Amino acid sequence: MADADDPLHATSTWNPRHAFELAEQAADRLAEQSDGVDHEVALVLGTGLAAAADALGTVLWRLPLESIPGFPPSFVSHQRSEVWSVEVGSRRVLVFLGRLHLYEGYGPAQVAHPVRTAVAAGCRTVVLTNASGSLREEVPPGELVLISDHVNLTGRSPMEGVPTDGIRPTPFVDLVEAWSPRLRALARSVDGSLGEGIYVQVPGPHFETPAEIRMLRTLGADLVGMSSVLEAIAARQLGAEVLGLSLVTNLAAGMETTGVSSTEIIELGHRRSGDVGRLVREVVLAL
Repeated sequence: MADADDPLHATSTWNPRHAFELAEQAADRLAEQSDGVDHEVALVLGTGLAAAADALGTVLWRLPLESIPGFPPSFVSHQRSEVWSVEVGSRRVLVFLGRLHLYEGYGPAQVAHPVRTAVAAGCRTVVLTNASGSLREEVPPGELVLISDHVNLTGRSPMEGVPTDGIRPTPFVDLVEAWSPRLRALARSVDGSLGEGIYVQVPGPHFETPAEIRMLRTLGADLVGMSSVLEAIAARQLGAEVLGLSLVTNLAAGMETTGVSSTEIIELGHRRSGDVGRLVREVVLAL
């Protein structure tokens, strides 16, 4: 564990100015665990999807996230907060079982820390998964959807307060193809039934009102959730390709007679996690 008195590691004093330095320290810890072998692909598993890791390949090692520099504990009870190294064919995949969220009180640079760590550890492909509410009746719960674009309604950016010194990439990131068309095409070659949608991230943790859902539909969104967008922006800053895979777990507020249940969302994630893991495995093998 990191020294709690070290300002680069203590959660209470986490400073965005140290974002890249912390990512490099965390990557060094992962390299040490992997005997210096780089990872090529990173996978972040969202709500209810941790068991997808079991369907990927051979697990080489596991670590609790809080044992790695810059990773504070997650307070989300349904997350496992671990990182695994998994061998998928000839590739090493760095798998994050859980993530950090704005609604836990963490800043955007902390939320982006796993992705920055993964890229520093050698990953050039980042796969982001999440659970989402559908804003379209024709996209029901249980559907897997490729994220084609996003709307960031958090009012935050992972570039806030992060330094640029002529060595680091510019914070003025081009997001025209934030979600890789090449990787989406590759995923569709594995599963031709996959549709695409525009994902909107809201801060959470409360669910949206029916009026807010009507607004989001007017904005052109297809899916709504509480993660992934800030991570994608951070990955694109560093030149990594991003694939987004969203599991629809419910129809959004006001679109069905019953309310939105976090328990049902998690349970559906558990039921589909194996399918998600097998899909990601086939995509990685096809890279």
